Amino acid sequence: MTPTSYSRGMLVRATVFAVPFVAVVLGGCAGFDIGKAMRGEGTGSTTASSSPAAGSSASKAANDTANKVTYKPLEYANVSKQGPQIVVLPGAVKSSNPTFVQKIQPNNIADFAELELSRANFKVVERSNLKAIEREFELAYSLGDPQAAQQILQHGKLKATRYIVGFDILKAEPVATAKTSVDGATAARMFKAAAGDSKRGQRNGEIGDAAIGSIQSDTTAGVWLVGMRYRIIDANTTEQVATGYLEQKMEIGASSQAFLGIRQEVKGAATLDTLVQQLIQVSVAEIDTRYK
Repeated sequence: MTPTSYSRGMLVRATVFAVPFVAVVLGGCAGFDIGKAMRGEGTGSTTASSSPAAGSSASKAANDTANKVTYKPLEYANVSKQGPQIVVLPGAVKSSNPTFVQKIQPNNIADFAELELSRANFKVVERSNLKAIEREFELAYSLGDPQAAQQILQHGKLKATRYIVGFDILKAEPVATAKTSVDGATAARMFKAAAGDSKRGQRNGEIGDAAIGSIQSDTTAGVWLVGMRYRIIDANTTEQVATGYLEQKMEIGASSQAFLGIRQEVKGAATLDTLVQQLIQVSVAEIDTRYK
């Protein structure tokens, strides 16, 4: 068999297999109701919303992503046991990453901590009760000044305080990124070349070229690593009673797919606020188990 006849035979066989493939693809797409997809029918979305996009496939995808990062209460092991009275210090953000520093402030950390410690059945003295002495309070326990601490603890609701608790961010950095892409253009050109030079082959080649060439897929992902330290300080002596350190990863990403002019894009991830709250939950669970 000559090279020419061999190549011609390969093209014929490619056409025999490729044309039914295109027919199946296009047949499947012909039964695909674009209007139904855009309205979100059959997606199972039950979101009640006044948004014009409510109930659509795009709305369902967005809600599915949001549901994954919605606040989820943690059941603390010793919640039935009353914990001692504590005061939460404003958290320190020691990371120099500008994105993190802009989004997370010390008071965010303390607010989350007060919420979770209260849920774990600790007696939390809200920082609003410190009022005018808040700065002196922070200095006394930052510098480890027991005499100043004793004076501060004589104020009203602070008298029964046993522990001072602080949560600090020591690390916050993006550590990895990755991207994958699929482009149907090359496969489309190959299919068109294999379809042959006959009138029918050219027609099938053009149809397959358009269908396969419309395939586009992109996925990007990035991972942040955030580390949190908690400190437990004796309210009377200002000595550190215990400390712990925890790290957690957060993935952010986006994906998009396109076929025959239909495109779907999904973006989303846990926010940095959510990650900090999750770290606080894990830290409080450890405090609840070991130091109540």
